[in-house]
Amino acid sequence: MKQIISKTILILTAAAALSTPSCDDFLTLNPTGSIVADNAISDAKTARAAIIGVYSQLRAVNFGGSSIHILGTMPGDNVRFGGTLTQYTQLDGNAYPTNNVVTVGVYSGLYQLINRANWIIADISKVNDPQLPQSEKDQILGEAYFARALGYFELARGWGGVQIQTSPTTDLSAITGIKRSTLAETFAQSVSDLVEAEKLLPAGSDRTRAQQAAAQALRARVHLYARQWDDAERYATLVIDNTQYELVKPYSAFFTSPFLSRESVLEISSSANAQNTSWYGWYSNLRKGSYEYQPTEEIIQLLSNPDIAGGRSELIETDEAGKAYNAQFQATGLDPIYLIRIAELYLIRAEARAKKSSPDLTGAIADLNAIRRRAEIADYAGAQDAASVIQAIEDERRVEFAFEPHRWYDLVRTERAGEVLGVTNRNFWIFPLPEADVLSDPDLDGQNNPGY
Repeated sequence: MKQIISKTILILTAAAALSTPSCDDFLTLNPTGSIVADNAISDAKTARAAIIGVYSQLRAVNFGGSSIHILGTMPGDNVRFGGTLTQYTQLDGNAYPTNNVVTVGVYSGLYQLINRANWIIADISKVNDPQLPQSEKDQILGEAYFARALGYFELARGWGGVQIQTSPTTDLSAITGIKRSTLAETFAQSVSDLVEAEKLLPAGSDRTRAQQAAAQALRARVHLYARQWDDAERYATLVIDNTQYELVKPYSAFFTSPFLSRESVLEISSSANAQNTSWYGWYSNLRKGSYEYQPTEEIIQLLSNPDIAGGRSELIETDEAGKAYNAQFQATGLDPIYLIRIAELYLIRAEARAKKSSPDLTGAIADLNAIRRRAEIADYAGAQDAASVIQAIEDERRVEFAFEPHRWYDLVRTERAGEVLGVTNRNFWIFPLPEADVLSDPDLDGQNNPGY
């Protein structure tokens, strides 16, 4: 992607990071094909605009039809596509061509996010403005490291090892010679960035901007995917023990107004001027939605079973025609999208405890039961062996995050996508690199992911 990004997207991204309505007086766009000046981030105003740009791009890759949200749900078994658009039919059928609009859009969007973060990481130390105190500089830098870590994590779990670029594109020669890294190296880059983010971010309670706990939570998630169980347990515990976060009751409290609940570790907020329109694709026709993203019969049955779902049954509603639809999003457009919530940390820790070299099944079951009790269902009463507990944790994740972007990736990382979904060709457990990138970037040597 480096060739295309550097010549079109990355150049524009650095400028776009500053192009908010409040910044028009200091923004001067360079001619097409030029490179943004090294001093694009030069004072307090431009530094603040740059981090706004990072969050704007984070929002862009998490909302809408070409989003992380769709990639994490549509290929799994909780959601089916009820429309006719080819790109979603392909995702639903686990058949991804190299030009699928959604996979290409998210891949490109993540690299845009990374490049915006790269500009801040490279330039903010040069800012000498009394209006930008060191504490704020540290926070902005920490947020940039966090965003880059998240970008590389999403690329890793979606596409495998990718090309890692940690400097902004200041001239076209700077982007040559960057080969693909391995999956382990890509996860390691994410962890390295989170180490820096944790040092710099405040230990505050703002749920709409990355804080120290958000870096710790994302690190727990990365370690889980990298199968580093001890570290996953350690970092999940840091967040669980943080008194600023807790499981809220009833279950529906975190996704109904008022928002900003203590369940949320990090979320993308919405407002009247920046609405969350995700509900439209999920709501039934009688609820004035397009009903393109539909719950499968399996998840409807699970969420309708009081012994399995408990309070999580409120994730679905049924209209007058008997159609069940995802009710987690609100038609007001004011609800957030949750990037990380505390429930995930409990289930990360439960899984890590059950899978580490010396399993702690008692601790794993305690964490599993914390989630079950919040849902108001009975404690786990199954077999006490590791395999049974691990399966129970997977089953709990399926229901707890029914319409959040976890199920597909859970089945891939646990190597169960073949057994559960029938996707027996492991090549199709990751998405293809965009065809245009493979053709245009000599550093990819004309090679896509195997099978594409």
